[in-house]
Amino acid sequence: MNNKTFQTVLYSTIGIGAMALILIAFNVISGAVKTRVDLTQEHVYTLSPGTKAILQKLDTPVKVRFFFSQPETSSPETVFLKNYAKRVEDLLAEFKQVGRGNIIIEKYDPQPDSDAEDLAKLDGIEGEPLPNGERLYLGLAVSLIDQKQALPFLAPNRERMLEYDIARAITRVVKPEKPIVGIMSAMPVFGAAANPMMMRMGQQSAQQPPWALINELKNDFNVRKVEMTTDKIDDDVKVLLVIHPREITDKAQFALDQFIMRGGKLIAFLDPLPLIDSREQNQMFGSIPNSGSNLEKLLKAWGIRLESGKVVADMNFKMQLGGRNGQPQEAPAFLSVTAEGINPEDIVTSQIDNVWLPFAGAFSGTPVSGLKQAVLFKSTKASQLVDGFMANLSSESVIKDFKASDTEMAMAIRLSGKFKTAFPEGKPEEKPTEAKDGEKPAESKPSDWLKETKEDNTVILVADADMLFDNFALRQMQSPFGTISSPMNGNLNFAQNAVEQMTGDNNLIGVRSRSIQTRPFTLVKKMQADAEANYRSKIKELEDSLAETQRQLNELQQKKEKGQRFIMSPEQQAALENFRKKEAEVKVKLKDERKKLRRDIDSLENRLKWFNIAAVPLAVSLSGLVLAYYKRKRTSAK
Repeated sequence: MNNKTFQTVLYSTIGIGAMALILIAFNVISGAVKTRVDLTQEHVYTLSPGTKAILQKLDTPVKVRFFFSQPETSSPETVFLKNYAKRVEDLLAEFKQVGRGNIIIEKYDPQPDSDAEDLAKLDGIEGEPLPNGERLYLGLAVSLIDQKQALPFLAPNRERMLEYDIARAITRVVKPEKPIVGIMSAMPVFGAAANPMMMRMGQQSAQQPPWALINELKNDFNVRKVEMTTDKIDDDVKVLLVIHPREITDKAQFALDQFIMRGGKLIAFLDPLPLIDSREQNQMFGSIPNSGSNLEKLLKAWGIRLESGKVVADMNFKMQLGGRNGQPQEAPAFLSVTAEGINPEDIVTSQIDNVWLPFAGAFSGTPVSGLKQAVLFKSTKASQLVDGFMANLSSESVIKDFKASDTEMAMAIRLSGKFKTAFPEGKPEEKPTEAKDGEKPAESKPSDWLKETKEDNTVILVADADMLFDNFALRQMQSPFGTISSPMNGNLNFAQNAVEQMTGDNNLIGVRSRSIQTRPFTLVKKMQADAEANYRSKIKELEDSLAETQRQLNELQQKKEKGQRFIMSPEQQAALENFRKKEAEVKVKLKDERKKLRRDIDSLENRLKWFNIAAVPLAVSLSGLVLAYYKRKRTSAK
């Protein structure tokens, strides 16, 4: 018996030791491999396919120096930054693993007056002052041979963009030449000085900073301002971004035309009703109608039309905005376009699931021979073109008179193919040069302008410019580390993706686009749209009944005898009584319809809420009960 007990203890000890060795070996191997399972839907903690493509194309080792100083004192800020630095190290480890020997990671602790601090300064890494007076280094430098890109301070408020920032730095040392991107706009996208008139009147007027889009583009490209009055685009400009070209002249359109003819890429954000043009603002009415922007001559030559003053109202994409007394108000022309209206096949939009288009227009027409059209953003069939001024003034009137067109409207398109000039007669308003005495006046030659592109070219047109404004694209919050800006939608990602693709680097698009994912309740919105469509038909029925009754009353009024002007006849009283009864009946039906709508929506929301709250705990509990039952059954069998 003792021998049997000894054998049992021995075998158990050996088994435990073997299991411990297996676990240790497994941890060592898995730790070296750095394999993780990312269960998030967006794969936030896994390198994107774009980053992997960039790293796999490397044929020369790229060195990444990571500088993080370990502060001696502990404070909420330093503890937060230590945790953040650990996440940065984990991300760099992912880069190293995917790089397969072509990404070399070096870590430094730049303490004061140390060699590491001198190296950090040489690499362009800047120390951030802490409240206690110390300087903290948290940055990295990417280098390849004699090329170097520094991220001076890895701000925590850009953590969602950290992978993109590192991947971009790697591409910049591999291909150091930055393409030149021109920006033409009638709005102060580069910032504006303080208003001296307001300052004289004693009012505060702060200097307007550049739009966030401009700052982001400057990180990737050499950005050059192009005046609205230009008559020629510089030859070294590869991509031209046009934002709300209000009151653009024919000469400037000719410059754009010739830019396209020579192979330049154009991205134009037009707007039938701009909300942010400061010259158009009116405290009572908002934007004045017919103040939109267009490239009418160019669009006409391409077979495309953008109707000025008309915007798209879509009951499936409508948003709720602050109305009177702060109450939410449905805005059918302020669109939150979900995946249903975004082209999943185009690389520029394939990884964007939501954009905001405030009072956007729609492109119509058929491209001329030689051009092909791809729709990037579109409305649903529950949409209609409405007057922009009225939509901005009163959303209620748009909803009341809404009638779906049963067609999908294109709000952003891509034209590709061979373009022909929109100015077959040459430069507009071109005056002949005055000839000197005895000389013949110079004649314009056909070779003075280009008539057609030599190769296929691409133009992207968007029927809204407000989407690029910071207030419609970013959510800003104050923090101990400054203003934290996070994307509310994919607006800026779309613009950057378009520029990236036009300049030829598609891999960075996949890195940036996954930084924001939203999941609106599309089913709830669809239920609301269907019920409201029925609600609107009831209102229309009531209004038609009212108009018919008024017509009958007018006819009876004309038949009244003299002296009965202010006395209603029995026929009129009967007609009025019938109308009141009918009105009461319709109001009861409308009330019931609204109750049904609210009941259906509340029921759906409650089901979703209970599923999200209770589904996972319930699944874990059931799994535990099943496992306990199975173990108990096995134990009892022995």
